[in-house]
Amino acid sequence: MKEQENKRRALGMGLEELFNSENLDFDRVEKEIVENTPKEEVIDLNLDELRSNPYQPRKVFDEEALSELASSIREHGVFQPIIVKKSIRGYDIIAGERRVKASKMAGLTTIPAIIRNFSDDEMMQIALLENLQREDLTAIEEASAYKGIIEALNITQEELGRKIGKSRSYITNMLGLLRLPLNVQDMILYNKISMGHARVLSKLEDINQIEELARKIIYDDLSVRELEKEAEAKEFKRNTPIKVKKTSKTKEYAYIENAMREKLGTKVTISDNKIHISFVTPEDLDRILEIIDIEVE
Repeated sequence: MKEQENKRRALGMGLEELFNSENLDFDRVEKEIVENTPKEEVIDLNLDELRSNPYQPRKVFDEEALSELASSIREHGVFQPIIVKKSIRGYDIIAGERRVKASKMAGLTTIPAIIRNFSDDEMMQIALLENLQREDLTAIEEASAYKGIIEALNITQEELGRKIGKSRSYITNMLGLLRLPLNVQDMILYNKISMGHARVLSKLEDINQIEELARKIIYDDLSVRELEKEAEAKEFKRNTPIKVKKTSKTKEYAYIENAMREKLGTKVTISDNKIHISFVTPEDLDRILEIIDIEVE
């Protein structure tokens, strides 16, 4: 019993070290918990007893990906136990909500689980971190996760950028989306408006004008460049100047640079028929290679 208590304390310290380290890595936390949990402590819980982590930033789950995971679970079972915390009514999911949803789709009634007594702060940090390392977050969910981690750890945008391999301007642009009206945030959440459109809207001040332009993007199928020209009109109040990108011979690929910058979360320039992709650390390079699906032995 004493040995198990020491392991739990060690895991708590590991979590603290993780969030104070230079690089945030949720997979390491989950791996430590699973590997240091005796088999007899992995128990089957009824799926009906589980509820989403209240700090979960993810609102939309990819149905096709869930369906594929459900098919795998039907054939092979749940590959790794979820992590939960006992609550007043059942259990809160700390890690593994996709596995829970897919298990329900697969027709299961129970799922293997590890119970851990994390604090509310730790639950929030784990949920935010788990989602930051998943590539299918919408822009709003990603922005909410950034905001939550900055507030939880009391760090600057620049410090967060270093921890997750993003530029400070990227973090700033993402956080700017949270100033948009909630109905416009929903349009971004459900991919009705692209990140490029959203960034232009986030630089405007008047809520009614933002909503008007958001509707126009959808109904008139405005491109980002067309939206920039609309927003540049004098009657639109701006909290940040909007720079309309002008096409020149040296900037004819600006729209591709922007698209790649959004995808990779780092500076990208194209000139002289060459693509230049910036990275900060070896870990940042690994992140970029993973995004563009390149494996290096």
